[in-house]
Amino acid sequence: MRATTISTAIVLALLGTPVLGAGSIGPSSGMISDTWAELKDEVYGERAIEKAADGVVTLGAPYRASDDRRVDISATAQFDDGRTVKSLTLIIDENPMPISADFEMNVPLEKFGTNVSMRLNGPSWVRAVVEASDGQLYMSESFVKTSGLGACAAPPITGVEQALASLGQMDLKGLRGSGNALDRIKAAGKGASVQQATLEILHPQHSGMQMDQITLLHLPARYVETVETWGGEEKLFTMTGSISISEDPSISFDLPEGIDALRVRITDTDESVFEKRFQLGGA
Repeated sequence: MRATTISTAIVLALLGTPVLGAGSIGPSSGMISDTWAELKDEVYGERAIEKAADGVVTLGAPYRASDDRRVDISATAQFDDGRTVKSLTLIIDENPMPISADFEMNVPLEKFGTNVSMRLNGPSWVRAVVEASDGQLYMSESFVKTSGLGACAAPPITGVEQALASLGQMDLKGLRGSGNALDRIKAAGKGASVQQATLEILHPQHSGMQMDQITLLHLPARYVETVETWGGEEKLFTMTGSISISEDPSISFDLPEGIDALRVRITDTDESVFEKRFQLGGA
């Protein structure tokens, strides 16, 4: 995934220009939706995308969202043939910004997993597209039903002044083993330390589609544009975000072995920069 492509989609969405066609959606359609067909052509061109075999790309998404404003979407990519993960992209077809979170890796990892709290604007196919180090693309997909809240335009939970007062504050939850119990047992048997950190960010993630409930004016779009991470002095990955990421988002991600300090830098669309260093005490 290239940043220029993401930026084009973001600009078109904020200008109110339809990025995609309103094609058929739903798990019973029996065919690729027009939305994905157009999006795939826009972002990936003629590159082939293989349906991921079991264990290569694992996507976690609910059958039905209990709260469209905050839906946990997870994905894990893993290669056992010497290749590494180059990028992992979460896509929500029917959201105003379908390219919802794009992780570009700076360190070669055979396994990388993430969980991001998202908004779903309506029922949609959700996809995880992974690029391997040899350039091959793999995808896993799932259809998610919603309550009809229209989350991208739903009023923010936190008031504007309160949100600005705490803007950019971060917390890192303690590391924990990632994957299921069997994965962790296997990793322990190999002497590997499979760890996942959870970054919590205070940010209103204004979509540009929400209305101030007092002034009845639309709130200007302001959301986390990039999250950059370093393990010590080595850059790990850059995540490019969108309005699809929920208010006060939570982002979990795998870390390589041996990380004893994590530095995080966030830049939002108002060009505000927030940075914090977390001491991990050894991963």
